[in-house]
Amino acid sequence: MTRRHRPTATISLAVVVAVALPACAAMPRPRPDTGYPWHTDIVATTFWVGEVFDPGAPDGSQRVSTYDSDWLGSYGGCDGIEADGECRTEPRSAEADYFPTRMTPRENPFYLDLPFDDLNDETGFATRGEVVPWAADPLYASAVDDPDISLMKNRWVVLHRDGRVCYGQIQDAGPGEYRDAAYVFGDDDRRPTNTRFNGAGLDVSPALNGCLGFADLDGDGDRVDWAFVDDGDVPPGPWTKLVTDSPAR
Repeated sequence: MTRRHRPTATISLAVVVAVALPACAAMPRPRPDTGYPWHTDIVATTFWVGEVFDPGAPDGSQRVSTYDSDWLGSYGGCDGIEADGECRTEPRSAEADYFPTRMTPRENPFYLDLPFDDLNDETGFATRGEVVPWAADPLYASAVDDPDISLMKNRWVVLHRDGRVCYGQIQDAGPGEYRDAAYVFGDDDRRPTNTRFNGAGLDVSPALNGCLGFADLDGDGDRVDWAFVDDGDVPPGPWTKLVTDSPAR
C-alpha cells in the first residue's frame, strides 16, 4: 500500500552478487534460521508497481510508494500488462525467473511491504530507534534521527509457503496499517492489527506470488510464514538477479 510523502533519501546497502540459480527447488524446503522471529500463517495479498485499485484513496495507487514518490518511474513502468489504460497483473513462471514478461524492470521484481512506515508516520519515525532490530547496527545507528533516511527500504525478508522458500526486498508500507510495530518486530507471533483485505499482514509482488505458488493472482486467501533476513544471509536466486539499492525519494 502507498502513502504520499515528501521526497526522501535512504542508505544504500551492500548486497550479495546476483547469481541465477533454479528459481524454486522442487523438493520442499524448511524455513531457514535467520536469527529473527518467524511470523506464521499470515494472510498475504498481491500488489504491483503501477496498480491503481482505488483512485479515490490516498493509499490506493502503487504508482507511488511510502519510500518512492515516483515508484512507477523508478521501477521502469507497469509491473505487469498495460491494457485499456490499466496496469494489470499477470502469471509469473519459473522459466522466466518470475520476471515480468512485457517490460524490463530497473529494480528487483521480488518486493513486498510490511505495515511499518518509518519515514512518513510520526510514531513510526519517533520509535524506530527502539523497535527496529538493526537500528543500533553501525550502518544505521547514525541515521536513526535523520528524517531523510529509511531503516526499512531495501531490507530483505524470507517467505515460506508449502515448502517453497523465496526472498524479497521491502519497498513500501502496508497493507491497511502503517505503525504496527508489535506485529512487524515482535517475537510472539502475534496477528496483524489490520482488519482490511482479510486481515492481511503484507503484500507481495507478482514475482513472489509466482515463486511462492499462490492460488490466486490477486486474492486474499493465501498465507505465508515470513522473517527478516540480513543481506549476507540471502542465498543467490532469481531474487538476486537485480537487487534494489536506490534511496528513498
